[in-house]
Amino acid sequence: MTDNNAAEGHEGGGAACPMDYILRMLMGPWTTYIVYNLRTYGPQRFGELKRRVAGVSAKMLTERLRTLEGAGLIKRDYEATIPPKVTYSLTARGHELDEVLGGLADVAIRWQAEDAAAKTSRHTELKAA
Repeated sequence: MTDNNAAEGHEGGGAACPMDYILRMLMGPWTTYIVYNLRTYGPQRFGELKRRVAGVSAKMLTERLRTLEGAGLIKRDYEATIPPKVTYSLTARGHELDEVLGGLADVAIRWQAEDAAAKTSRHTELKAA
């Protein structure tokens, strides 16, 4: 897909998926973890967010935060104190995802429980056989 086609939202003249733009944005590494944590725990400083998004490097977290800020999903509040205090939070645009991400989280939790139950059931059946 060329940049021109990506901007137009289609490839080869086919019908565009209206969700493509937002899904591409959210598919970036660590993006959903960051948005989830800001949605769940509210405004956070960099170190606190890094602890909550276990496994992300400082470099990657910085990159993702800049990308999300550029997309208007989060805001970066800077206070010129010593040391400087920087806090990240969701913008109104970021909060537009609350219901959608909440629904996805509900489905994910249900699917995990169903899959775990199915795995336990298969394991029990194999032991009985």
